[in-house]
Amino acid sequence: MTILVKKSSFLQIISIILALSLTITAKTTRKSTDHDFSYFESPFESPSKHAFKSKNHSSSLEQKKSLVPIFGTECRVWSRECSEEILRIAKKPENVKWIKSVRRKIHENPELAFEEHETSEVIRKELDELEISYRFPLAKTGIRAMVGTGKPPFVAIRADMDALPIQEAVEWEHKSKNAGKMHACGHDAHVAMLVGAARILKARENHLKIKCSTVVENPISERQGPLSGQFVRFLVGKGMGTVILLFQPAEEAGNGAKRMIKEGALEDVEAIFAMHISHLLPTAVIGSRSGPLLAGCGFFKVVITGEKGVDGNPHHSGDPILAASPRGEDDLDVKPKRVEFGGTLRAFSNTSFHLLLKRIEEVIIAQAKVYKCSATVDFFKNSDTIYPPMINDDRMYQHVRNSAVDLVGPTNFRVVQPLMGAEDFSFYSEVIPAAFFYIGIKNETLGSVHSPHSPRFMIDENALPVGAAAHAAIAERYLNEREINISIDGLRRE
Repeated sequence: MTILVKKSSFLQIISIILALSLTITAKTTRKSTDHDFSYFESPFESPSKHAFKSKNHSSSLEQKKSLVPIFGTECRVWSRECSEEILRIAKKPENVKWIKSVRRKIHENPELAFEEHETSEVIRKELDELEISYRFPLAKTGIRAMVGTGKPPFVAIRADMDALPIQEAVEWEHKSKNAGKMHACGHDAHVAMLVGAARILKARENHLKIKCSTVVENPISERQGPLSGQFVRFLVGKGMGTVILLFQPAEEAGNGAKRMIKEGALEDVEAIFAMHISHLLPTAVIGSRSGPLLAGCGFFKVVITGEKGVDGNPHHSGDPILAASPRGEDDLDVKPKRVEFGGTLRAFSNTSFHLLLKRIEEVIIAQAKVYKCSATVDFFKNSDTIYPPMINDDRMYQHVRNSAVDLVGPTNFRVVQPLMGAEDFSFYSEVIPAAFFYIGIKNETLGSVHSPHSPRFMIDENALPVGAAAHAAIAERYLNEREINISIDGLRRE
């Protein structure tokens, strides 16, 4: 799309900025902290904080570059120091105390799929206190919050909120108060870490605006008629954009991700990341892998029916027990008319998954015919029980790895093996590039060694601030390294 503006627009902008730079005394930029409200100030509101250099534009047809205002002086090029600063914020004693309190509040009040009303209210209260805007509801109880410019590029980080129908067996001060319900898969920790990331990102919100840029002059093609021989001037900027925070219901049951997507959770988003606690990794160790990470999952139900015998002779009838193996009725002296059984199927690729669907049905129907029976196989394709495999995008995985290594060091990042578990985050990965990763909570001294979905499941809360920092660093660094072009005059570059 082409938009024409007056040629004088750029010169007017430069004149205004030069005038401001001559009349306002420069101030020293302060270091970032999570309580430093200077981060909430727009660079255009405080021009005295930013350096400005100018250079005359050449009329040459060769590509030229000149310096323009530098908006912010920290983390213009991402380095380990940027990650360390984020981790320092996350590990401040007051922030550690706060993030643990958020997790414990949610843990005490577990809510099942699409019932996360009070959990959602806790999240929204924290977002309100941080002055972070959000959209609610999505998928009944879900939230879509944002930090940054409110403009592209958009990158998302996601946490799930729902609990499980399990009676907690861990005796501690913040044990579940809802009988038969428990956060036995760590979703309370996931929420706390994403809220923690929101706090860090809000404190560093100026880092989501332009930090370094140049003016580039390109000659306009002759095919553009009357503008031929003129220049297109545009900013090449890095580090600006918006982080979308997705708080999703119903991961355990109901495919909350599908409903979130349907209701606009991924609108304008170009990449997404999510984290899950792991009892297999030591506390605060981060792990992931490129390619298949978690399996696609489905369920099936089989009904095998025997054909009637002739003249009441049972040996002439089909035997559904032989066909199905399981016992159909309690009375062992009676041959049942039908047998029902079911199972689950898992695969690490969509191709393998669909092949399994086909072969399970073919084998069961053929086996039933051998014993003069008929069979039907139901894969519940119209329900929300089928999850695609979680396959990490290669580039997004590498981004997670780079961010994690800078944050926790190379010895605290592990390349993990694929697991047969399933995650509905895979639905997001089928729409846009995505990466899923783990953070360890294993601590034998504390007893946090039990697998998810166990009534004795517990976590080492020392992983929480590191997880919050990981979310924040991954999102901010993504925008920092994402180059965009911004029109100054002449043409908008799409």
